[in-house]
Amino acid sequence: MLTRLILSSMRARALTVVLAILTIAFSVGLVLAVNVVRDGTKASFANTISNTDLIVGAPSGSVQLMLYTIFQIGNPTNNISWDSMEAIAARPEVDWLVPISLGDSHGEFRVMGTSVAFFDRYRYRGGQSIGLHQGAAFTDLYHAVVGSDVAATLNYELGQEIVVSHGLASFIDHDDRPFEITGILERTGTPIDRTVLISLESMEVIHRGWRPGAGSPTGPEPAMAELQPKEVTAALVGIGSRLDIFNVQRWINTYPGEPLLAVLPGLTLQELWQFIGVAEDALRAVSLMVVGAALLGMIAVIFSGLNERRREMAILRAMGARPGVVFGLLLLEAVIMAGAGCLIGAVGTYGLLYAARPLIDAHFGIWLPMQGPGPEELKLLGGVMAAAGLASIFPAARAYQLSLADGLSIKN
Repeated sequence: MLTRLILSSMRARALTVVLAILTIAFSVGLVLAVNVVRDGTKASFANTISNTDLIVGAPSGSVQLMLYTIFQIGNPTNNISWDSMEAIAARPEVDWLVPISLGDSHGEFRVMGTSVAFFDRYRYRGGQSIGLHQGAAFTDLYHAVVGSDVAATLNYELGQEIVVSHGLASFIDHDDRPFEITGILERTGTPIDRTVLISLESMEVIHRGWRPGAGSPTGPEPAMAELQPKEVTAALVGIGSRLDIFNVQRWINTYPGEPLLAVLPGLTLQELWQFIGVAEDALRAVSLMVVGAALLGMIAVIFSGLNERRREMAILRAMGARPGVVFGLLLLEAVIMAGAGCLIGAVGTYGLLYAARPLIDAHFGIWLPMQGPGPEELKLLGGVMAAAGLASIFPAARAYQLSLADGLSIKN
């Protein structure tokens, strides 16, 4: 009976009620979207590299080493010698080692020198290996493999020639030694999509004897076997037994040959999220403030309608309704409006994000996990409804105080 009365009253004020519900739906959807995108961003960062036990580079911050090596953010502080790489690879605990050489670019994209083993050892998103959409990996000095974003942005096809530039955002090209595209990678949703991969020997030959404006020295072309690099930027390392990871890390960090730094990708990512946790908390606080503003708007709608509904309340009282019924009517009405807003906001947000998930992955490399509301989201939705009930106490108390005579009287 009471619920039917509430729904009839809400239908009579359909416009204001719908606007209040949509306001709550929008604010709740904003909070849910922030949570989903936050979780997706964390998962995407964590899934950028997997099955790699250590990342080794020159001493800097652990986060900095991870950022420029894996996420292509920032620049390396120094290189490490090839002798150090060989010493690490010779350790009995080390199962595999993939060296990486950075520093050059191709337009807006970075160039990475590495070995063919990179295509087998690099893993992302729970152990998936990178695959070739077209062509094959590099087998000669002037072969290059490009990521999916590089190929899509620059409309590259197999067999095209490209020129590597010296340094990042550089106008100095190694145009005397162009590369042929022999492979285009499948999309991974990682920074590899925005990378041009060449061999370590290729990185060595374009810089051997090179001078700005003078190019490379002329003479017979060296063979790949003669182009062992003297130094590299970093290395990805796999350890045979997880029990040996910390021992190898300690040995690398105290290596007497030169200063080195070895970091664990998982722990470094946790450190990274601690750094940006303040911004994450601030974004969540702003979202909750939007929810609070929507609840205040709903209460304002109820308050503003009290004067118009005084006669309605008075008739209820005259028909024998207790004052507590009037109080409960407004309280339940607020909870119903908040519940409808939460439902619309949740369904709309998850539906839109699910539809936009391929586009978000394509443009930002973030794969959103769409598993429905979890405990945190359900707690949020319950909190919104509870807050709506508590906030409605004030207009409900005001309606409770309206007397029968005041409600039936006609004021000029």
